[in-house]
Amino acid sequence: MTELMPDPRDHRPLIGEPLALDLLNTRWAGTPVNDALADVEQYGIWLSSNGLTGRCAADDAGLTAIRQTREAILLAAQDVRGQGELGAEARDGLDAVLAHGRIRRTAGPTGAEERVETDRPEWLAPWLAADDFLGLLAQGVHRVKQCAHEACILHFFDTSQNGRRRWCRMAVCGNRAKAARHYVKARG
Repeated sequence: MTELMPDPRDHRPLIGEPLALDLLNTRWAGTPVNDALADVEQYGIWLSSNGLTGRCAADDAGLTAIRQTREAILLAAQDVRGQGELGAEARDGLDAVLAHGRIRRTAGPTGAEERVETDRPEWLAPWLAADDFLGLLAQGVHRVKQCAHEACILHFFDTSQNGRRRWCRMAVCGNRAKAARHYVKARG
């Protein structure tokens, strides 16, 4: 697998999570909430950071589809975090995105080859993100997490051995929480 290099124009605080969670992380804390999918140009930057520029066009149709997918994945992430499984509405949202594509298997020179096909080009990136989310769930629903810092809305896939990671970035959110605990204890 090739290591992706984020687009230098991508100013999000957390980049490089699996595709589905990277899509969720196009929103991050602020007043108002920051949104890296505010326009087609920013959608193009997100596609570039995820190595999809050559496969997906940054246009209005794609932006609408990816925003719909972000909402479906967010609802699904909230469900697995709150109840440990996908509710009917979350399943319907993901299925609505997945209905736009499929994996086509063909015989190649060395065996099976797979190619994603979508009914319209603007659904490729959304379909890949929804499919990626299902792949993450298959690895363990308890590993799809939102940062434990009360002011943070970023998501991550917990790859720690014991599955007990709490922060999107220890150097930022983890240290803030530690500092807040220390302040309360010192005032004590």
